[in-house]
Amino acid sequence: MHWLTQLFLLAFVSSALAQWWLSVRQTRYVNAHRDRVPGPFAESISAGDHRKAADYTQARERVGRIHLIVDGAVLLFFTLGGGITLADALWQRAHLGEPWHGTAVILSIIFAQSLLGLPLSLYQTFRIEARFGFNRTTPKLFVVDLLKQLVLGLALGAPLLALVLFLMSSAGEQWWVYAWAALNAFMIVIQWAYPAFIAPWFNKFTPLADSTLQERIAALLQRCGFKAQGVFVVNGSLRSSHGNAYFTGFGKTKRVVFFDTLLERLNAAEIEGVLAHELGHYRRHHIRSRLIVSMIMSFLGFALLGFLSTWPEFYRALGVATPAPHAALLLFMLALGPFTFWLTPIGAWWSRRHEFEADEFAAEHANAAELSTALTKLYRDNATTLTPDELHSAFYDSHPTALVRIAHLQRLGART
Repeated sequence: MHWLTQLFLLAFVSSALAQWWLSVRQTRYVNAHRDRVPGPFAESISAGDHRKAADYTQARERVGRIHLIVDGAVLLFFTLGGGITLADALWQRAHLGEPWHGTAVILSIIFAQSLLGLPLSLYQTFRIEARFGFNRTTPKLFVVDLLKQLVLGLALGAPLLALVLFLMSSAGEQWWVYAWAALNAFMIVIQWAYPAFIAPWFNKFTPLADSTLQERIAALLQRCGFKAQGVFVVNGSLRSSHGNAYFTGFGKTKRVVFFDTLLERLNAAEIEGVLAHELGHYRRHHIRSRLIVSMIMSFLGFALLGFLSTWPEFYRALGVATPAPHAALLLFMLALGPFTFWLTPIGAWWSRRHEFEADEFAAEHANAAELSTALTKLYRDNATTLTPDELHSAFYDSHPTALVRIAHLQRLGART
């Protein structure tokens, strides 16, 4: 067995076992603390809501472990199991020229992965989410969403893939530099286009109608030095009762968005606190720093792919007999996950740090106590567990745990 095959299997098995172990830890810890609401939340979250959050977390973890098995089996089939070679042989019958042959192979494997994950997605939506009162998606809407995602994926993904494959075969040894530049240009265009052209295809966005709240938000935006093209309400209740708020886009497409479910639950001061937090991400340059890191990581990734694509052993060690640009790209995308999994805690730690900084910004420009109250309502209404396993949280959680975050906000409030 080739040493690269052994290394890949080691990364695959170790990452899968680590994910399983962390999930079991989370389930056991949450269940052990299911019947006792933590002291700081005793007056704001009932024992029934706390148990619901525990049960919801455990149900999601069980489905996650099934996902882990399915995804692992699919990964091994398409790599060491020869799945890429099989898809390649089937598309050879269509006699497509390059780069369209390679594009078809890649898109068909992505489609196959999505199709194999569809039963669990259906179960998650119509059993787990419905059981806990969150799902509002109808079967018809579910199918329509899938079709829209398919059309969007083909319209945007096929030309991009074809361009990358064309560069791999025609742009010389430095093809990966051009491909990296093309990908990042594409991502910037998508970020600009998403609020105005893509998101409205799935949801309805309407200007905020509450004039009093609009004035309050306008004053907050002015205090924070943030210029947006409007404040919008999205009909998130069409699919789920979960609530959220965010800002998106840049330049003339930059806008603030509230879920209608969020506006139903929070008062004006709490909404202001939530928005101040989101604006904190912008004013503390979190979006820019994440974009820069993403560009650096993708540059390194393309550089590695540029090397591996010229190394015949890379293909043979991972189940492909005949080297080809689309095979290199597929193998890289599929095999990278088990290796990058071990970077997850670093990304989670960095994200939690940003959340603390955004909370500090919110405390300076709004009311820390109101943000704390808003978050507590969201923890309750979204069935977020208040007692996650510490190691699981450190490994995965992009936000601080409820107890840590509320305590931090209380300290910030005491300073003002």
